[in-house]
Amino acid sequence: MKPLLPLLLPVALLAACGADPATPADTAADATADAAAAATPEAEAGRALDAEAEAALDRAIAGAWRSPEFAARDAWRHPKQTLAFFGIRPDMTVIEITPGGGWYTEILAPYLRERGTYVGAVVAPDSVPEDRRAYPTRARDELRAKLGGEPTEVYGRATLVEYDPAAPSFGPDGSADAVLTFRNVHNWLMAGNAQAMFEGFHKVLKPGGVLGVVEHRAERELPPDDRSGYVAEQTVIALAEAAGFRLDERSEVNANPRDTRDHPNGVWTLPPTNRHDEADAQKYREIGESDRMTLRFVKD
Repeated sequence: MKPLLPLLLPVALLAACGADPATPADTAADATADAAAAATPEAEAGRALDAEAEAALDRAIAGAWRSPEFAARDAWRHPKQTLAFFGIRPDMTVIEITPGGGWYTEILAPYLRERGTYVGAVVAPDSVPEDRRAYPTRARDELRAKLGGEPTEVYGRATLVEYDPAAPSFGPDGSADAVLTFRNVHNWLMAGNAQAMFEGFHKVLKPGGVLGVVEHRAERELPPDDRSGYVAEQTVIALAEAAGFRLDERSEVNANPRDTRDHPNGVWTLPPTNRHDEADAQKYREIGESDRMTLRFVKD
């Protein structure tokens, strides 16, 4: 494991990568109505959190520091319901795997600031071929700048750790209460290191620790060379179980029944990436973001 990275002074919050400001919140709410009937978000919100933790999470989600483009996607990503389903309390040590632009960082780090620990695990640029280092370098540096160099009023002592995807280590064995990953499994499958990643999650978690996974959901098993960005639930479950996890529960809080999964550019056709012809913009706005599985695993 690489040492924790030194953090820089705070800078202005990052622009959301891929946010779709043209998608109105009411459209998002309409598109998720069917999923809500199957798993009411309000009912799930308080399942694992006491009143104090729920209030702290509400404050973090409502924080003025959040990028407006990020906050506009709450209707699709359901941060309160998702984190409550995973049972994330403010006194936990939580590792977020590959935070990207920091969408969940802006919620988790403030939520964990006073009593817990937030660790963002980013790909070590020197662990990948030189011609592929631009993205992990930019992602690391932007997240480092977001968090700041000293304990800050918003993010506290949030830290970053670098990892090698081929032989990942995210911290001392048995040191974390929860590991969270949002829409990353398809990348690991395409790179051929998915099983190594899940084994790394298992090592860093304490006994009883939680692995929370949100991922674009395919209807059925897909061939190994699939590049759509969708993954079958059974594929994720098999990876986790092979690493020693037990599936504890599933949630439909991030489901989107309007997603037909047959788009010309896979999940990247949909918001927030919107990789489609301009003539189809309204069509994909009405579909909204991808249908997603939400799975909670436990290390026994």
